[in-house]
Amino acid sequence: MVKVLAINASPRKYGSSYKLLRVAVEAARYAGAEVSVVNLYDYTIKPCIGCVSDEQLSCRFPCVIDDDDGNALLKAMVESDALIVATPIYWYGPSGQLKNMIDRMTSLENMIFVSGRSLLEGKVGGFVASGADSGNIVTISYLMVVANSMGILIPPWGLAYYLGQGDPLESSEAVLDAANVGYLVARAAQGLHPRELRYDPHLVEKLGGRRFIERVAEEVKELAAREFRLRSRVIKIHKPGGQ
Repeated sequence: MVKVLAINASPRKYGSSYKLLRVAVEAARYAGAEVSVVNLYDYTIKPCIGCVSDEQLSCRFPCVIDDDDGNALLKAMVESDALIVATPIYWYGPSGQLKNMIDRMTSLENMIFVSGRSLLEGKVGGFVASGADSGNIVTISYLMVVANSMGILIPPWGLAYYLGQGDPLESSEAVLDAANVGYLVARAAQGLHPRELRYDPHLVEKLGGRRFIERVAEEVKELAAREFRLRSRVIKIHKPGGQ
């Protein structure tokens, strides 16, 4: 059984990018993969300190920064066969926490010069982005370029996105794309040749159709109620016309 690491890079665990990630996760499980979900904002990830520019061979895994959660997350990537990354769109790019993680992943890629190969080489990657305004393609393009530069394989239809202030679970296109991301990433990790990877227009129905979407929505609603109580300690809600 292949192992897929699903990374939610949003501080809002109940947000749009997470909703589509949940769809992708269920599709990957439907394909027969074992999936673990990581909420990136639950961890402390310090910024990269650029040691590779001082001495290339000093940039290696484990990363020299060892007083945060970075190495634990990097280890989880190494032990996985595939990654599905979902991020909100922050000013035409991924969230800051994800950018920190990506920079720290250099310690995996730079193992080319330490042991002869990137520790991400041959893993499969899929990407989900969601935002209220714009920047979806720019964000996904950035993630794909970085991932492929680190040795990660990207299957056909390995991307999904949603743009708008509504609920992405109400967008049949976004849900279907996210489902195919999860399914095709898992199938590619299982060794299916790219010529055999096909977009399935009926995948959501196979997952349960409307009942499946409603189940995901209900799970996220319960999560939102719990999480927003915590977030409301620092977020002050202003009523229209108020101060």
